[in-house]
Amino acid sequence: MTEAGLPEALVGDLRELARVRRLLVALDFDGTLAPEVDNPERARALPEAREAVLRLLALSSTRVALISGRSLASLEHVSGLPDNALLIGSHGIEIRLDNPDDAFVLDAEEEERRELLNEVLEEVADSFDNVWLEEKPAGFALHTRLASEHNSRVAHLVALSETQAELDDLKIREGKNVLEFAVRSTTKGEAVEHLRRYTKADAVFFAGDDVTDEDAFAALGAGDLGLKCGTGRTLAAHRVGGPPQVAQVLSLLATYRERGGPHEQ
Repeated sequence: MTEAGLPEALVGDLRELARVRRLLVALDFDGTLAPEVDNPERARALPEAREAVLRLLALSSTRVALISGRSLASLEHVSGLPDNALLIGSHGIEIRLDNPDDAFVLDAEEEERRELLNEVLEEVADSFDNVWLEEKPAGFALHTRLASEHNSRVAHLVALSETQAELDDLKIREGKNVLEFAVRSTTKGEAVEHLRRYTKADAVFFAGDDVTDEDAFAALGAGDLGLKCGTGRTLAAHRVGGPPQVAQVLSLLATYRERGGPHEQ
């Protein structure tokens, strides 16, 4: 172990990453910057993580983006970041880039499918204690964090069965105590690639904690850096224990980039 108690290999890769000319720092929010809480709207980034993100936002040739499964409105609310932060909500469906005219609109067929999805999932949620439905722009998320283990498992099985019986070609994502259904398909990997092109980044740093973040890790290539937060199988090259360590990593990356600045390639 070395600086800030972080693995030596990770610190070495951070030093190299800090030298690139144009850097994109892309981050999941819940479970990565912010500890998970029972009420999603009360989630907030750790103060140390927020400070590190603001330092990175202030640096030249450095863009910071949040890529979340949350709706864009929810992500804006809980993150509270300035306008120069790029925000990607709903796993890449919603975007807030530098142009305020960027918008998300479902077509008529998608709207009809979403309404039917709502009816099916509301019936499922109403059948179990402490299971609730969160509205998303292209679908819904069935939350079971507060339910018993039995009710959570059965609610997931029923939701999968009922939705697949009524609707074809749904995008379904399983996360921590949540099952998400969407009538339009995007992934965090596609979001990373879109942001890479948009920012003209020479390298990308991505940190995430959930299974939905694996699509983003899969989109990383040579010269990029993936950081898994917490346990579980991952494609990321590096791993830390939780949000406090992610904050340390971001602070160290900001320090290295402040000291050396981007180098021309």
